[in-house]
Amino acid sequence: MVGGQIRYSIPEEMKKGSVIGNVAQDLGLDLKRLRSGRARIVTGENIHYTELKTDKGTLVVNERIDREQLCGDVTPCSFSFEVILENPMELHRITVEVLDINDHAPVFPNKDESIRLEISESAVVGVQFPLQSADDLDVGQNALQDYVLSPNENFILKQHSNPDGSKYVEMVLQKPLDRERYPHFSLKLIAVDGGTPQRSGTVNIDVTVLDANDNAPVFNQSVYKAAVIENTAKGTKIITVNATDADSGSNGLITYSLSKTKGSAADIFNIDENTGTLSVSGQLDYEKDRKYEVRVEAKDQGGLTGTSKVIFDVFDVNDNSPVINIMSFSSPVSEAALPGTTIAILNIKDADSDKNGQIKCSVDGKLPFKIESSLTNYYNLISDQPFDRESVSEYNITITATDFGSTPLSSSTTLHLKISDVNDNAPLFDKNSYSAYITENNSPGVSIFAVSAKDSDWNQNARISYILEDTQITGSPVSTYVSLNSETGVLSAIRSFDYEQIKQLQLVVKAQDGGSPPLSSNVTVKVMIQDQNDNPPQVLYPVQTGGSLVAEMVPRSADVGYLVTKVVAVDVDSGQNAWLSYKLQKATDRALFEVGLQNGEIRTIRQVNDKDVVKQRLTVIVEDNGQPSRSATVIVNVAVADSFPEVLSEFTDFTHDKEYNDNLTFYLVLALAVVSFLFITCLVVIISVKIYRWRQSRILYHSSLPVIPYYPPRYSDTLGTGTGTGTLQHVYNYEVCRTNDSRKSDCKFGRAGSQNVLIMDPSSTGTMQRIQCERSILDEPDSPVEVSPII
Repeated sequence: MVGGQIRYSIPEEMKKGSVIGNVAQDLGLDLKRLRSGRARIVTGENIHYTELKTDKGTLVVNERIDREQLCGDVTPCSFSFEVILENPMELHRITVEVLDINDHAPVFPNKDESIRLEISESAVVGVQFPLQSADDLDVGQNALQDYVLSPNENFILKQHSNPDGSKYVEMVLQKPLDRERYPHFSLKLIAVDGGTPQRSGTVNIDVTVLDANDNAPVFNQSVYKAAVIENTAKGTKIITVNATDADSGSNGLITYSLSKTKGSAADIFNIDENTGTLSVSGQLDYEKDRKYEVRVEAKDQGGLTGTSKVIFDVFDVNDNSPVINIMSFSSPVSEAALPGTTIAILNIKDADSDKNGQIKCSVDGKLPFKIESSLTNYYNLISDQPFDRESVSEYNITITATDFGSTPLSSSTTLHLKISDVNDNAPLFDKNSYSAYITENNSPGVSIFAVSAKDSDWNQNARISYILEDTQITGSPVSTYVSLNSETGVLSAIRSFDYEQIKQLQLVVKAQDGGSPPLSSNVTVKVMIQDQNDNPPQVLYPVQTGGSLVAEMVPRSADVGYLVTKVVAVDVDSGQNAWLSYKLQKATDRALFEVGLQNGEIRTIRQVNDKDVVKQRLTVIVEDNGQPSRSATVIVNVAVADSFPEVLSEFTDFTHDKEYNDNLTFYLVLALAVVSFLFITCLVVIISVKIYRWRQSRILYHSSLPVIPYYPPRYSDTLGTGTGTGTLQHVYNYEVCRTNDSRKSDCKFGRAGSQNVLIMDPSSTGTMQRIQCERSILDEPDSPVEVSPII
């Protein structure tokens, strides 16, 4: 502990923010020390008159300081407080003396009411008449200094001083009164102070001259003294004063009263106007006022008055228990703290005096702590032995303060001190590595797995945070795939995984405790992505288009097992989700064709005969083995014929009677357009567009554009005889041109590698035939296709 004391003097009523002094410079402290030590002001008062600016080290005014409110008439006026710094602890006392300024003028108690005096004309020269005293809250030279009476022939002023330095005044008759000449006097009493500029207060004095009472009451003592114990009950009689009047009759009857006095004495005591007995009427508190002084007036019926003084000495009783204030308390304390470490700073005060205010402080029980005194009313709680958190993790410290009164009073407070741990254990996982599984197409944010580690330390040292180490997965940060809850260790997916793109994630998770310095350990987590049947099969051949029909030709001489074509499909899933099976869903003649379950080959199951229709339509469904399974369908058109003319006649029968219908439709549409134009103008634009499109279709109708087929390259038959399994290695695009009358054809004919493929345009009389042998396709897959038109 380090301590120091400094003292400043400032005038009252300084503006808020005014600098009182440089505490850092006066105490020899560095500004960094003020900030690091969390320097702060500690005061037992409710009002904080000052503020410490730790960034500048200056002490400034925080609240308006009124010396009269703070100290009353006590001089010198000062207040003290302490500045506490920590790490290490320092305690410095600062005393600020408040200097008086002349900010109050003398004020009479009843300035708005005149002082009314009734004086007998027989009053002898030299008789004194007590007047009200003015109050000036200032002190010293700024306090009340003098009284001035307005000029007159009969009265002068005589000033007196009380033991406390205050002044009171009496008006003295210097010339006999003549009621018949002057029955009434109006005077002014002016009270002035000694400040600069000088201030004053005024009260009017109304004097009424009475007739024939020439003896004033006289007290048997000029000063009375009495002792009273604080906390005396209200109504308790203390002392009786006595005054006599030599007059007789009504001029000899005396009444007692208390003069207006400075301070609170008038509220504490009252007097019986007939007997002169003074009794307690308010609360006596030794800690507030130790002495009271009142003036007693005895007044006869003729208006003559005598005065005396009564002084009350208040004696202390032990009625205040010690008050314990915790100025600073450090908890928790490290178990490595050495004996002699300051745990807390206590401020203990007892408002009583002498032995009633003396205090002894102790720690209850057998605990490794002791109390040491530092500054006045300050005590330090320090450790007496080394700590062992594993044996005792916390202490309940009861501190008792007892005074030395005849009947001792005590108070106590309890501090709950926790012993903090030292970080000496790293977190440990229960396994060396973890494996987790998640199905693809998961929802973002779904939990995958939870890792868990344990730390045998306590509190912050055992508080584990889980951290995902920054690694790369396929060139991207692992944080773009998964997230890790730092508190629970729950591993969650940030995105939806696709098994076809990534099959496994390998992560490194670090468990780190909250100690200083922190300790940590790592574990490897492998996240396996499981495939889901989320992709249907894709048919590569035959290609389905909305253009010209492509049909596979089967000669009528085909035997049983004749390979018509092969349906080729792939599934990007894996495992059993990619196992494909082929089934014939619909067929013009189910007894003629069958589809290989595993290879997709379409073959004849009987001998083709003349009764079989030329146009055959097969619907093949391709289905994978997933749960649930997904499928795709493909339509295969087959032409059963030995020659191309036979096929053409089958696919072009419905195209020859269309011209008449088309001409009729043209006139109907034209008539409708004329009528619509007369009613709704806006429909003209719409119908014109339709007519334009219709005319475009007519142009295509009369054109004879050839249809050029495009065959998928790299389609091969492994056996070379049309009986093997064909494959397509890539995805291919096919283009076809068709006329508007080709809608009568609902098939597109294609051929396997060893067969002829026929493509026809029903609106034309010409045909195109591509004849290419199977061997040339196998040997030269990238060679251009040769097309020869046949007229």
